[in-house]
Amino acid sequence: MESTRRSLAKALSWRLLATVITTSIVFALTGKGEFAATIGIADTLSKFFIYFGHERLWNRIPYGRKKSEPEYYI
Repeated sequence: MESTRRSLAKALSWRLLATVITTSIVFALTGKGEFAATIGIADTLSKFFIYFGHERLWNRIPYGRKKSEPEYYI
């Protein structure tokens, strides 16, 4: 299971990259920097929280995980 801090770091790094991509695409299509930044910010704020919640939810689902055995027994 991942820690909450790791999920948060992953969410932040992904959203930074995704924001740059979204803002760049909107700017390329419209040529309007302020509009592109507004869309980028709105996209980031909504999707950041959705992604973080999604990661935390999947940490509770055992599907596809292998159970790890202890390295040794006493």
